[in-house]
Amino acid sequence: MNYNEVLEKAKTTIGSKCRVCSECNGVACRGELPGMGGKGTGSSFIDNYKRLKDIKLNMDTIYEFKGIDTSIELFGKRFELPVFAAPIGGLGVHYSGYYNDEEYTRAILQGCKAAGTAGFSADDVKDENFALQMKALSEAGGWGIPTIKPWKREELMDKIKMVEDAGALAVAMDIDAAGLTTLAKLGKPVSPKSAREIGEIVAATELPFIIKGIMTVKGAMKAVEAGAYGIVVSNHGGRVQDCTPATVQVLPEISGAVGGGIKIFVDGGIRTGTDVLKVLALGADAVLIGRPYGVAAFGGGAEGVELYTKKIGTELRESMIMTGCGSLADIDESIIYRK
Repeated sequence: MNYNEVLEKAKTTIGSKCRVCSECNGVACRGELPGMGGKGTGSSFIDNYKRLKDIKLNMDTIYEFKGIDTSIELFGKRFELPVFAAPIGGLGVHYSGYYNDEEYTRAILQGCKAAGTAGFSADDVKDENFALQMKALSEAGGWGIPTIKPWKREELMDKIKMVEDAGALAVAMDIDAAGLTTLAKLGKPVSPKSAREIGEIVAATELPFIIKGIMTVKGAMKAVEAGAYGIVVSNHGGRVQDCTPATVQVLPEISGAVGGGIKIFVDGGIRTGTDVLKVLALGADAVLIGRPYGVAAFGGGAEGVELYTKKIGTELRESMIMTGCGSLADIDESIIYRK
């Protein structure tokens, strides 16, 4: 199987709500929820992609070449790439019934692990689906990062205990899911959390705690105050609020304010290894990629996920060679073209 075969198969398995576009840019699916589109006008999803593509790189191939090292240490572990699969939930609502939560999570976790990185898994309104994900996580030796929605405290702590029992690398909370009113309609309301509340949750587990959904310096500083291990600069793929800035627009300011004091992940419109290089240059430590991993899983299971991850790794190495970066430590804003 090659990556083109993965894409072709995905077109028959992923369902009608994702078109497996040649460019996953949010245009064809704008406003389509349920589905993979951005909320409302779709501008938040579209701008994530467009603003990143508008960034250009400076080439530099006059230097002493000593090889390329894309590895990174996070959560006390070494990963081959600073690239992780983002959490995707609601499979039956937003995709097809080809996979259940356990099967999809297994494909993501095992495929990422085989490629030397790791996957984030998503939470769900159905408790039994989360339990199925923890089963898949245990089978993967705990090699993954479950993401829990901002439920009431008791449910949060119950799920964190399940994550700990599965031996996970870390645990995350997608705080920006607080705006998902559909969950309240299903009898499972979510809500924003204060820095104090998050701090209490962080203190209750020994796992590294990541807060996903940070889009301002103020929010990032609250995450630092709460004692989080890391943040994900994310607007939830444009799916929870229309008319937000692109993640790449707010990333440099957030990195300038809290970089070095907390790990910074970013998602939103990242599709290639060159995109990964751009956001690392703007201050991210690592990236999350969402929709393309969904396509890879539906098109080839764990093998498809592994193929996509390795594709990203090859593109990242090639771009590092062409911009004079031998390791992730060499990547900085100087490789970004400025008029």
